[in-house]
Amino acid sequence: MNAPASSLSTAETLRSALAGLLDGLPARQATQAVERLIATYRGATPTGAPILRDRADVAAYAAYRMPATFEAVRSALEAFADAVPGWAPGDHTDIGGGTGAAAWAVNATWGGERPVTVLDWAEPALALGRELAAANPALRGTRWHRSRIGSALTLESTDLVTVSYVLNELTAADRAALVDAAAAAARSVVIVEPGTPDGYARVIEARDRLVSAGFHIAAPCPHSAACPIVPGADWCHFSARVSRSSLHRQVKGGSLAYEDEKFGYVAATRDPVTPAPARVVRKPQIRKGQVLLDLCEKDPALGRTTVTKRHGDLYRAARDTDWGDPWPPLPGA
Repeated sequence: MNAPASSLSTAETLRSALAGLLDGLPARQATQAVERLIATYRGATPTGAPILRDRADVAAYAAYRMPATFEAVRSALEAFADAVPGWAPGDHTDIGGGTGAAAWAVNATWGGERPVTVLDWAEPALALGRELAAANPALRGTRWHRSRIGSALTLESTDLVTVSYVLNELTAADRAALVDAAAAAARSVVIVEPGTPDGYARVIEARDRLVSAGFHIAAPCPHSAACPIVPGADWCHFSARVSRSSLHRQVKGGSLAYEDEKFGYVAATRDPVTPAPARVVRKPQIRKGQVLLDLCEKDPALGRTTVTKRHGDLYRAARDTDWGDPWPPLPGA
């Protein structure tokens, strides 16, 4: 999926704002903070307190993770926007939003100013999010509220709720309560999780609750029926390319200028939707004279289609198609 110009501009503004975060923080301290936080986030035990403890934690982790979260959420929102053409959220609430990556992603997708509320239980993250938002005029009026994320959460009515990389920090009961609260408050809900089997399981759990609450699935699925993937046999996830900062290269010991963020998501709404006819769910295989596309289809079913040179324009479109794109391509894409 090619990002629109407004998205690229927002991403550049965010990268610039993040670049100054680590000024004065020794490189070794930043690396150690990121490594500890990565280990915590990959753990299987839900946390009972904020993971981000102080500004050093928040600055290091924001510089390291915020670009990836932004790109993953932006990709999910772009697919959602394709399914609800002409729609834009009048307001937005981000649950567990930390330093505000999803608020930046919403702004990149739809542009303009709107009331935005970011809820998180880590005050240092909210404070840094407020500081970063000062670089983006559309986000300067964002409300940053400290709030316990879980069964005690209360939400005001809103057009759009986003929940990104949060469900893995919660118990099963708190996950269910959060999704139910989002469904009760919002017209549309977008949930993003890591692109792992466990992340997929949490996304499917949330998807089922949203459908039961009367929502229509806008993306990535081309239908609102049960997922055709056999539990335990595979999982649905996608990939977003992220420009690497010097901290990325320092922590991972790599030299590439980019990395690919794997993520899973569900975007659902109470409004009418036009989901993709099918979704490319694996990296396309480009061979001599043909392209193999693995698709999730409306039936619902998983299938593979082979597009060859004899298909003309469709073949050329297939060669330009990415993992996560709709198929066939949307008009004007």
